[in-house]
Amino acid sequence: MTTAIGVVMTEHIVAGRLNNHQLTGKLLRYPQDTGEVDALASIPGGELVEKLAEQVAALAGSGEEPVDAIGIAVPGVIRHGVVEDSPNLTQIKGMRLADELGKVLAGRGINAPVYIANDADAIAAGVAAKHGQLNKLTRVWTLGNGIGYGRWPYVEGVWEGGHVTVTLDPKERYCGCGGVGHLEGIMGYRAMRLRFLDMEPEEVFAHAKQGDARCREFVDLWHRALAAGTASFIHLAGPGRFYFTGHNVGFLELPLLRAHLESMVKMSPLQSFSLEVLAPDDETALLGAGVSALRALTW
Repeated sequence: MTTAIGVVMTEHIVAGRLNNHQLTGKLLRYPQDTGEVDALASIPGGELVEKLAEQVAALAGSGEEPVDAIGIAVPGVIRHGVVEDSPNLTQIKGMRLADELGKVLAGRGINAPVYIANDADAIAAGVAAKHGQLNKLTRVWTLGNGIGYGRWPYVEGVWEGGHVTVTLDPKERYCGCGGVGHLEGIMGYRAMRLRFLDMEPEEVFAHAKQGDARCREFVDLWHRALAAGTASFIHLAGPGRFYFTGHNVGFLELPLLRAHLESMVKMSPLQSFSLEVLAPDDETALLGAGVSALRALTW
């Protein structure tokens, strides 16, 4: 039996225990109030490490089997256990998270290897595991405060799909990283709030459905931006199935996205793509974080 602990840290922290690639037992969440948004943004990096350790320690002691691996999924550019950048959790930028968490856990008597993954990559791994397709290419867009692009199987690279350039308009400066023309600068929740100071994003999409011309124009831009990002990856890595999930996936209109995507992908060998919406849940990312950590043992 293989045992792992998966932890996801985005707008909140959630942790779970896996036995043989299946989540078992109760999930742990911080903060427990699901209504709190951006609760982690003001917590110093060192305190976040301690909170991660608390979750892992609680789960490590909840079963009889020893833990083989610990997988932590966080947003940003992740390489070899280091968070090289994380625009939506800026306090962990530069942190050697695998090493630092490993030391804290060792002090608690937990010595399982720690593997750090990008949160969108963890969702892709979780989707692949759920469908029994860990040997196939799986790509996921996560739509939330930031825009994530997840890919499984893991290959070396940055894969910050939310920061691909989808417009040359110099006025498009809403991305949290400061870059011009980025996908996240159009689609990200924070970016939309900056663009529409008089409305929340939910109101923008609601007004668009009611016929408001300004809002409808933006909703079309939102979908064209996502189509452009998706088309770019189709032209780089080929067609296949793309999944869409995340807090804001309810904004997505698949027929509109498909129409824009079909106008951008014209080579017949690349047109065999499919699009599928997944309801957002913590379990998929947790499963992927744990599976990624277990697979890393064999790399």
